[in-house]
Amino acid sequence: MQGLMMDNELLISSILKHADINFGDREIVSVTADNPLHRYTYRECFKRTRQLANALSELGLEQGDRVATLAWNDYRHLESYYAISGSGYVCHTVNPRLFPEQITFIINHAEDRIVLVDLLVLPLVEQIADQIPLVEKFVIMTDDAHMPETSLKNVQSYESLIGAVSDEFDWPKLDERTASALCYTSGTTGDPKGVLYDHRSTILHAYAAVSPSVMCLASQDCVLPVVPLFHVNAWGVPFAAVMAGTKLVFPGPKMGDGETLYALLEGEGVTLALGVPTVWMALLQYARTAGKTLNKLERTVIGGAAVPESMIRDFRDEHDVVVIQGWGMTEMSPLGTTGTLKAGMEDLTPDELITLRAKAGRGIFGVDMRIVDDAGNELPWDGIAYGALQVRGPWICSDYYKLDGAGDAHTEDGWFDTGDVATIDADGYMAVTDRTKDVIKSGGEWISSIEVENTAMGHAAVAEAAVIGVAHPKWSERPLLVVILAEGKEATKEELLGWLEGKVAKWWIPDDVAFVDEIPHTATGKIKKIELRKQFADYQLPS
Repeated sequence: MQGLMMDNELLISSILKHADINFGDREIVSVTADNPLHRYTYRECFKRTRQLANALSELGLEQGDRVATLAWNDYRHLESYYAISGSGYVCHTVNPRLFPEQITFIINHAEDRIVLVDLLVLPLVEQIADQIPLVEKFVIMTDDAHMPETSLKNVQSYESLIGAVSDEFDWPKLDERTASALCYTSGTTGDPKGVLYDHRSTILHAYAAVSPSVMCLASQDCVLPVVPLFHVNAWGVPFAAVMAGTKLVFPGPKMGDGETLYALLEGEGVTLALGVPTVWMALLQYARTAGKTLNKLERTVIGGAAVPESMIRDFRDEHDVVVIQGWGMTEMSPLGTTGTLKAGMEDLTPDELITLRAKAGRGIFGVDMRIVDDAGNELPWDGIAYGALQVRGPWICSDYYKLDGAGDAHTEDGWFDTGDVATIDADGYMAVTDRTKDVIKSGGEWISSIEVENTAMGHAAVAEAAVIGVAHPKWSERPLLVVILAEGKEATKEELLGWLEGKVAKWWIPDDVAFVDEIPHTATGKIKKIELRKQFADYQLPS
């Protein structure tokens, strides 16, 4: 027997329709290349979104065609999200921080027909234009008054494109499994791989994100997504926040500018901000130097890389802000875990709370997790056993775009292998100990580079730290601590290694410390350990 429920398709356009009716007066504030602070309402946003949908239709696009965006976080990019996906096309967000050859590969592999380009990204697109022959039209995300001289062919301003068409548009009725968006992995170990989302997975992911156990979004909130719209759908914020009717604040190209972020947080009354640790390092440093505190911000979701305990303490002690660590991947839409508390944890001491919040968080409904050993045997959730982390669920990819199983990331029984090594404790809180490819194996035993890094970051003189394995004649490899000292601070090798004593296993303590001015990062803010290993390939540890 089946139930007697309506079978409405779960479509991205339904979020827009709902928000237009219920939250039309809510604001969207943006920093853009052509306007220092643009401000308008949901209602105005969705009117322009319908105009863009009409304009794209008149360009002759067909369902399933890919439309690329190379843009920062602002209102035009948000309009593009809804107009492209809602019309039945695929919104292909391209990371402008990638190398030109990677962007060329991604656009050609996706077979994008149209590319929407931010003013500040235009020189990059001009550089590769003759290498992306399938692109038929370029749209510069500005108005005619700010249109620059360009070598691009068949080019038009965004405002002139949408200004010539009606704002009435009937969103098509699609199968909810229709592809909606495409995002490529950063490709640090080979060509980038495409993850193809659909309407159903996106809506389910948004439902999860708004829940109290995840982001706890409500119409009363004001959200600042510093996590980029060009990478994994800004962690689902464009859908979850609009679904909940929150005020949205976009930092545009100022995503790493501590002073701008502070001004937006305070001036717009931001209650929730989302970003990677490197972004918040800049904000905390600015606030500290300027002698300012965050008075409006209540919580921040931090992901993309492990969050050091020192950052959690700084947000708490200096600004009364709760850090919620999250974990996920492009292949997971991306949410997998969040570090919200469970019932019974109200009486944890401040130090116990810090330790808990330093973990990647607990699984959310919609994501199943397991850890397995090298033979594929499932390991216990005891917080001690660590193994390969695998996941499955309705917003996790079943394959990569155009690879037809050749991505080799899924097990025979249908689990996605994340490439992370992790532990899961009895309460379900997961802690990533390493990436599989970054594991340090010393004398046959694994060392958690992430735990050593986080502990080192607790030292007042350390601005950033990374741990890599270097060759050792007896133990195969031993850890090397690579450190950037905080501005105006000093520390010796002996002082930093002494700091680690009693805080991590004795045999995890690195054999040496290398002081550097810069640690390489990927385009999404993660430490690029493959480059560090190349840099220190010939490093000689002290005997």
